[in-house]
Amino acid sequence: MLIFFFFTTFKLLKYNPNYTLSTTNCQLNPMSKNKILILFAHPLFEKSFANKILTEHIPDSHSITFHDLYETYPEFDIDVKHEQELLKQHDIIIWQHPMYWYSCPPLLKQWIDMVLEYGWAYGKYGLALQDKVIFQAITTGANAENYSAEGLHLFTIPELLRPFSQTAKVCRMEYLPPFVIHGTHKMDEQTCLEKAASYAQLLMYFTNNEIDIRKIQEFPYMNDWMQSKNI
Repeated sequence: MLIFFFFTTFKLLKYNPNYTLSTTNCQLNPMSKNKILILFAHPLFEKSFANKILTEHIPDSHSITFHDLYETYPEFDIDVKHEQELLKQHDIIIWQHPMYWYSCPPLLKQWIDMVLEYGWAYGKYGLALQDKVIFQAITTGANAENYSAEGLHLFTIPELLRPFSQTAKVCRMEYLPPFVIHGTHKMDEQTCLEKAASYAQLLMYFTNNEIDIRKIQEFPYMNDWMQSKNI
């Protein structure tokens, strides 16, 4: 049975300085929940069919914070300290965005450039993000077969996302394979609803369960790992 979750507002979570992550899983302890920060970036969200449905079905949970970058920073004036504090408050970070010219929308790129500062996120003393988990939730207008050596775009999605995985590595984070929805340009509403339900199930699983990081990293897509786990 698929259960759909709707929300209208999101509450920011209070920072607990005692949270730590292991290198093999990111369940803090059996009595607590993993806290997820979704950094959402879509410059044309009002025209987006797929991402609108995806965001509408994000579970309304105190353990999940949805942060719309374009709504928060329409002038690109990013509050670096605020963003860093948000990152410290959460255990799992998700960059959710459409694929824009084989990368992310410009505001998310600026967020990465400004927020992940030397001495804070990386460098000898930049340990603020160490062992936190990060991955991407992306949509593409083209079908999956276009993202291959024989396809229109010549490269796979993991290959195109290597700058992001390397960024995570430099920041000592655990980068997981992306959750990907292909073919959104021709996707019907029912299929999109099913994809949204799958995304919601993933978020709730990550909130409530231990995460076998090394096992997930064996898969090219988060979707493939989910299928192996019957999630």
